[in-house]
Amino acid sequence: MIKSMTGFGRGEYNDGKRNIIAEIRSVNHRYSDITVKMPRRYSFTEDKIKNTVKEKIKRGKVEVSIIVENLTENDVNINLNTMLAQQYIDNLEKLRETFSLDGEISLSFLASMPDVLKAVPDVDDEEEMTACILKPVKEAAANLESMRACEGEKLAEDLRMRGELIRTLVEQIAERAETVPKAYMVKLQERIKELIGSSVEIPEDRILTEAAIFAAKCSITEELTRLDSHMQQLSSILSESREPCGKKLDFLVQEMNREANTIGSKANDLAITGYMLQIKAEIEKIREQVQNIE
Repeated sequence: MIKSMTGFGRGEYNDGKRNIIAEIRSVNHRYSDITVKMPRRYSFTEDKIKNTVKEKIKRGKVEVSIIVENLTENDVNINLNTMLAQQYIDNLEKLRETFSLDGEISLSFLASMPDVLKAVPDVDDEEEMTACILKPVKEAAANLESMRACEGEKLAEDLRMRGELIRTLVEQIAERAETVPKAYMVKLQERIKELIGSSVEIPEDRILTEAAIFAAKCSITEELTRLDSHMQQLSSILSESREPCGKKLDFLVQEMNREANTIGSKANDLAITGYMLQIKAEIEKIREQVQNIE
């Protein structure tokens, strides 16, 4: 199945204590690159989140966003640091004695000192929290995969159409290529007559030899065969592949370009050149589409 590397998926989970939302966005990338944005207190789940996403996504730049909304008020504890408070008291008393200062150390003043009273998140059960977070992540990944598969099918249809168009152009080039040596021989005879006149007899074997040399030099039969074979491979990959095939298709497009450039440089005919310009334009469109395939 062909999959696009671009898509979006969302999942949500609510257990009465918390509401968890997972959103996954992906775009095309040469390799697999997964980043997770989430509250730091839940960072212990990051590796498992990435592994869960990797089960669905083999290639692409992926951004996972986790939002945790606590629905109860018992998710925060107030910690009292008595050792720190004692240090404040000792140092304030020393300061008062050293400089003969007046004043008492009040509760409100001491409580306002940094870190004496500190609100900290309640410690979650890591296994329970991981299980809770992975539920919307799996849902989001499944939704993302569904979107990528849908987009991939559209890409595959477009690539099949362009592949068939190129095969049609290759057939037309092959038909045209058969007439090029004969046309060259006629032009050669006419050119020689223009130069030396019709009174001098031109050796037929010499004309045939020149035409044969030209035909061998400009032969594009092998290149056309290979280009047609590449189109067949494209169709086969699109129809039969069960694994990510974007890199394979990217390599295949490079081979298509190589054959197209060779044909264009060897073909000594304006009609064939015109066909080749169409083929190269279609190959470029295929290349652009392949960049989005996983």
